[in-house]
Amino acid sequence: MDWLNGLLFTPSSIQTIVVLSMICALGLALGKLKIMGVSLGVAFVFFIGILAGHLGLRIDESVLSYAETFGLVVFIYMLGLSVGPNFFGSLRHEGLPLNLWSLAVILLGTLMAVIMVPLTGVDLPDMVGILCGATTNTPALGAAQQALQQLGHPAGSLALGTAVTYPLGVIGVIIVMVIMRKFLVKDDDLKLRNAENEDKTYIGQFEIVNPALDGKQISQIAESTHDKFIISRVWRGEHVIVPFANTILKIGDNVLVVTNNDEEGAMEILFGKEVEKDWNKDKIDWNHIDSKVASRDIVLTRKVLNGKHLGELQLRNTYGVNVSRVLRGDMKLLATDDLRLQYGDRLIVVGPPKTLDNVEKFIGNAVQTLNEPNVGSIFLGIILGLALGSIPLFIPGMSAPVRLGIAGGPIIMGIIVGSLGSKIHIISYTTRSASLMLRKLGLSLYLACLGLDAGKDFFATLIRPEGLMWIGLGLLLTIIPILIIGIIVLKTKKFDFGTICGILCGSMANPMALGYANDTLKGDTPSISYASVYPLGMFVRVIIAQILIMFFV
Repeated sequence: MDWLNGLLFTPSSIQTIVVLSMICALGLALGKLKIMGVSLGVAFVFFIGILAGHLGLRIDESVLSYAETFGLVVFIYMLGLSVGPNFFGSLRHEGLPLNLWSLAVILLGTLMAVIMVPLTGVDLPDMVGILCGATTNTPALGAAQQALQQLGHPAGSLALGTAVTYPLGVIGVIIVMVIMRKFLVKDDDLKLRNAENEDKTYIGQFEIVNPALDGKQISQIAESTHDKFIISRVWRGEHVIVPFANTILKIGDNVLVVTNNDEEGAMEILFGKEVEKDWNKDKIDWNHIDSKVASRDIVLTRKVLNGKHLGELQLRNTYGVNVSRVLRGDMKLLATDDLRLQYGDRLIVVGPPKTLDNVEKFIGNAVQTLNEPNVGSIFLGIILGLALGSIPLFIPGMSAPVRLGIAGGPIIMGIIVGSLGSKIHIISYTTRSASLMLRKLGLSLYLACLGLDAGKDFFATLIRPEGLMWIGLGLLLTIIPILIIGIIVLKTKKFDFGTICGILCGSMANPMALGYANDTLKGDTPSISYASVYPLGMFVRVIIAQILIMFFV
């Protein structure tokens, strides 16, 4: 059995791969089990890692640190890349309230920590360490250590407080989400209230009864209103017309209009009577509506078109077709001339069948190329994210610079590349399956290393005189703030439960809890709200840690 002993206990590159793979495989398998209707998903990897560390499995510390960092960076960057296209739209509409609720969690937890100092007799530096562990925020720990060292005090107890409370800080958010979903969440709270972020368009058929439009060109009508719309078909008696800018409309014409989903009423005022027919169903055979006009879903795969505005392609003038909508991931966008196209966009093109063949050649439609992720751009984004995270940011009044770190830099760079990459002609397209696989691979690797490192001291800490008290305080600092704020947000009925989970995970800088939310809830709302609140929340926690040390020690 020497070979088995060497495979598991003799440090080597092979032993490292075997141990981490074993922890991930067993954790992911057991994570599918449901206990009282609840499964932990990828979060179970963390518990298997703790058990493995307690049983004596070890890997080289430098390799452990590398694997943990690499896993976290891959997960965080891919998360930012996936939410990037939705991020700025969400930030404009809901960014302020999302961040305000996140700040409420942070401030309530900080206030509790300050109050606990005289009540429990724990020194403030130790309490700051407990708070950093309870909120799983290692950048805040580093900032507090620097501030304490500058004041001439030893910083060892800070790290000890963080190490003791970090494991339960990681799972505390999951505990709250499980409690809320089991006892407080109703079916309506699970519905995606921001579904409009996925489908931003509305399709309606209108009969023109407005006399002001009789004899007017479509371009003249468009110039007379601030509302944006596209007419993809015109029915005039038994004839169907592919409309152009100079097409003249007449009373009695029926027009198929694509507009933004909040402008249906404006279209009815503009054109007149809306025909009672649902054109927004998922399954509509557009090619059987009439024989002279077809609709085709064409994928943009010509790299030279990445980042260009739709109007620059001149499809209407060159080919005599209309683009009614653009599908980008799960989003449906109105195909306006100023829409900036991205590699992998799917254009819904309407026109004569033979003409659509020429449009397809121009746009690309090489669907097979989309199955090959642009791995080079992913590594480039990771490099830029780590570089961004290492830049020191000097804030007036702070004795030490603040850095975004290995988590903050990559997620912000992922958001930037995902949302704005096309403007600088960076192809960031990644298939949904590839993105999910990389995110789960990175998170599993990170949790396996985190658990393995914590496991060797976790149970020994429980028998320390102050160990149980510190763990209990940390658990209170984790659970109470997010439970109180989570219930309040839930009662406002303004956000679906997935969005609330993202707020709670982001305010606590807890990627493992986010992984649990993504595994157990539908949609990307947890990831979007997490990315929206994470950067500001991390900054505030780093600054608060330094303020507590500098002004109260």
